[in-house]
Formats: sequence, structure tokens, C-alpha cells
Amino acid sequence: MAMTKRRRRRRSRGRRKAAPMLAVFVLIVLILVGVMFAFLYEKYSPSKERMSWNTYFEVTASDEAAVILNDQMMDFKARVIDGEPYVTTDTLYDYLNSRFYWDSQENLLLYTTPTELITASVGSNTYTVAKQSYTEDYTPVKVDGDTAYVALKYIQKYTGIQYELMTDEVNRVNIKTKFGTAETVTVKKNGNVRYRAGIKSPILTDVAKGDILYVLEEKEDVGDWTKVRTSNGFIGYIRNKYLGQKGEETTESNYTEPEYTSISKDYTINMAWHQVTNADANSKVLETIANTKGLTTISPTWFFLKDDDGNIDSLASQTYVSYCHQNNIEVWALVEDITHKDSITDKEILSRTSSRQRLVSNLIAKAIEFDLDGINIDFEYINEDSAKGYVEFLRELSIMCRLNGIILSVDNYRPADHNRFYNRAEQGVVVDYLIIMGYDEHYAGSEEAGSVASINWVREGIEETLKEVPAEKVINAVPFYTRLWEERPKTAEELAQESDTDDYVPNVVSSKAYGMDAIDKILATNGAEKTWDETTGQYYAEYVADGKTYKVWLEEEESIALKAALIKEYNLAGISAWKLGFERQDIWDTILKYVN
Repeated sequence: MAMTKRRRRRRSRGRRKAAPMLAVFVLIVLILVGVMFAFLYEKYSPSKERMSWNTYFEVTASDEAAVILNDQMMDFKARVIDGEPYVTTDTLYDYLNSRFYWDSQENLLLYTTPTELITASVGSNTYTVAKQSYTEDYTPVKVDGDTAYVALKYIQKYTGIQYELMTDEVNRVNIKTKFGTAETVTVKKNGNVRYRAGIKSPILTDVAKGDILYVLEEKEDVGDWTKVRTSNGFIGYIRNKYLGQKGEETTESNYTEPEYTSISKDYTINMAWHQVTNADANSKVLETIANTKGLTTISPTWFFLKDDDGNIDSLASQTYVSYCHQNNIEVWALVEDITHKDSITDKEILSRTSSRQRLVSNLIAKAIEFDLDGINIDFEYINEDSAKGYVEFLRELSIMCRLNGIILSVDNYRPADHNRFYNRAEQGVVVDYLIIMGYDEHYAGSEEAGSVASINWVREGIEETLKEVPAEKVINAVPFYTRLWEERPKTAEELAQESDTDDYVPNVVSSKAYGMDAIDKILATNGAEKTWDETTGQYYAEYVADGKTYKVWLEEEESIALKAALIKEYNLAGISAWKLGFERQDIWDTILKYVN
């Protein structure tokens, strides 16, 4: 009996000891379950974190506005001034309309149409269109320090854009320059648009059932998420389960682009430049054109940029023009920036509105005075700093040429990366003819001898130009000259001076330009034989005299024929040549095979 009681007491004590252990075990299990639940909840439940609108739009000042351009958040900002959104002139030029021109020296904003020049002055609510004044209830152009701002409302008058300014919480402006049909989707139940595609990404904004979202292209796989733009300017992601019926929205610009009309000849142009260096040279015009055949157009080098104020020197002759017209030859007088290049600066002339317009007025006055058929622009010292002013000059000059029936042609280098700023695409819109100077592949300053205009180099220049300019506006120019290259080994002293440079050249190279007959005489005198070079499409010759090697790639009937044939191959407007007096008469028969 006593033994039984002891056993009961031991079992009772065991149960009392087991109860706390069980409680601890249960507690541990509950903690583990709680931790697991918290982990799963944290992992799979949507975040309720909301991104600050200021953080998202990166707006730091009360007058600053984020810019959403064609469904893309931009790095630059707009400003809200007196309730109107403004953008900088750089933004205007780079993203909205490059035909506006900002003159920072004279505080003028200009816009050119085919027939009118529109001018807005800083701080004024009045602007002029062809000297007629108009007044707005806002200020088109404002300046803050060195930065100019242009009202979107003013830009919209001359540009195909639509915009909406939103000012709730954070200023932002949604701008559209691309129109057409956009994909939309209707929200089928209340949800959120998030910064990234994921439930843990911060919420940007809420959307409600019935809201319309704009579906954006998404190149990367984002699972069951869709990239959208909301009507209040957010670009983010929403889960597909919140989306319902898809649709389309079509928008059209309310602005009609003006049509730039051009003068176009109904024949293939056969043109040549006539270098006139003094007034007496004009008297040789009859002799000069008598040596040609089928010439339709002559371009005498008559006008020269004289100073930075837009004034010009002139060698124009009424007698010259009359003789040409009597022979059914049009006169497109050339103006250049080469003769006085050491005393003028293209940027100074072209960037300032007063000097640029003075130049336009001077050229048009001369064209009318001398009954010129056209003006040929040959500016060869344009750089990136003067490029915008140069293109604006062409726009403004084209207005006056268009109004007076004067042909405007422009000489251009063969397209290359280092001269893209000449903006051939815009030239092709505003001018009548764009002339490719299809020569100087190797030029006076070249460090190696080579062809002036090899056939493939010329062909590539035409093809690159036609990517930007219509063929019916393109004239390809060929050389009537060739270069005789002289090579001699460098002296030991010359080699020592260049031993540490990367541009090591073993020979001293120089050249001189010659006309066709002149170079033939030189080759005959030195007993040099000509051999056809298939690669360049030219005859090649070389000889040695006085320890120097002379090389030449000839321009003559066969090489010119290959280049002239490109006119028909590419349906070009015509051919031009530099320069009269360097050719032999047989060349004209060659050219006529391709221009008639």
C-alpha cells in the first residue's frame, strides 16, 4: 500500500514537471509559426509604402515642374510662371521645335515660316509677324540670368504639340508631340500603380474602377504586371488583375505644318562656277561661256563677307548678267566666307539677328539690282558654334528669295561625322538646291597623296546626302582640276623631331592644283605613262624628278563620265563643276551625254 502511494506521488511529480516543458514547447511552436507567418506575410503581402510625389517627380522648387514628354519622364524641368508652363530655349530646340532660334545677344526669339519672320522680345507680351504686331495675355519669352524660358502656349502656336499642366501637390506638365493611336486599358477594380513591377515597390498613385490608363511598351518581361501612364502624369506598373477591357485612343495635332515651296527647274542643271577675283575678270565672261557647251547655269564668285556686321564686298556686273541671259544661261551669284576669313567670324555675323538680317538684306538688294536668277551660298568655315545661326540665316534668306522668285542654292561638303552640324535635312527643306562639293577627298593640306574625287567616295557622298535631302534638290559637283602630288623623304632632322609622335609620316607631301591640259603637258614633259585605276575610276601616273616622286590621279573625259553617270543613276537635279577654265572642251560633250 505504501509502495503504491509512493508511485502515485512520483507520477504526480512527473506530470507537474512535464506541464511546463509542454508549455515551453507549445510556446516555441507558436513563436515559430508566428515568425513563419510574419515572414510569409512580409514576403507575399503588398507593401503599403507610398512614394512621395516630390521624390518621384524630383521637383525641388515651388515654381519647378516635372516634364512628361511622349510618355517618358524627362531629366529636365519646366517652370511655372504666372500660371503658365515655360521651358528653356535649349529644351525647345532639342525636343519640341528646332526651327525656333534664340538670339541670346539681342534677347530675341525668332521663328521662320516659308514666308514670314516672327519675332518675340524678352519681357514683352507683344510679338511681330512680318512687322505686324500681336498681343497675348501672357509673356512669350522670359529671362532669368543667362537662361531664357519660352511659354508652351506660345510654342503651341507654331508647333504640333499638346500639353496639360497639373498643379495638385507637385507641378508637372504632360507634353505630347507624337500623335496617332495609343493603346488604353480600363481599370476594372480599385488598385494601385507602383513605381516598379512588384508588390513591394512603393505606391505612386491610386486608380479607381473605370479609370483609363495608357499602356506603354515594355521590352522586359514583368510577369503579370503592365507598364502604364496614368491621366495624372505617373508612369509605373499595375497588376493585370486590376485591368479590364482594352481599347484605343486616337489623338491628332491641331497644328498644320506650313508647306515650303521651292523653285524647281524642268531640265537637268548643267552648272559651273566661274572664279572672279577682280572686276576686270568679268570682261572675260563671253570668252568663258564660249568655251562651254550646254551650260545652263553659271555661278560667278562675286560676293564676300566683309565684316561681322553683315556687310559684303561685291564684284557684280550688270553687263556680265546681260551677256549670260542673252546666251540663255542663268546667273547664280556666289557669296563666300573665305576671302576675308582672317578678319571675320561667322558666328558673330550669323548668331546676331541684326547682322544676319543685314546680310540677308544686302544679298537680296544685290540680286534685285543685278537681275540675278539665284544666290549660291558657299560658307566653308561654319563650326558647331555658328551652325544654328547659319541654318537660321538660310531660313531667313529663303523667305526673301521665295518672295522675290530668286533661286537659293547652298554648297555643302560631302557628309561626314565632323560636319553633321550643317544640318542638310533642314537645308533640304528650305533651299531650292543643295550642291555636294564632290571633291577634296585629298586636299592641299592632306598628309598623304591621293585622289581628289575617287568614284566610290563620290558615290558614297551622294548616297549619304540622299538620306536627308530629296534627289530632285541635289546637284553633285565634280572637279575640273587634279592635284600633282610631290613626295620627298624627310631629312634626319625632320624624322628626329617626329620620332616621339603618334602621327609618324616618313615623307613630306605637298600638292598643287592643275587644269586638265596643264597636267597633261607636265606628264608628257616627264615621260610619265598613264594607267587606268579601277578602284578610283581614274588614270594614275607617277614619275621621279630631282629625287622627288610625283603622283597624280587624273580628272579627264573618262573619270568625269563616271561621275556624270551618277546623275541619272540617282535621278539628281544636275551637275556642277569647279571651275571654269580648268576643263578642256571635250569635257562638255561628255557631260551632255548625261544631262540631256
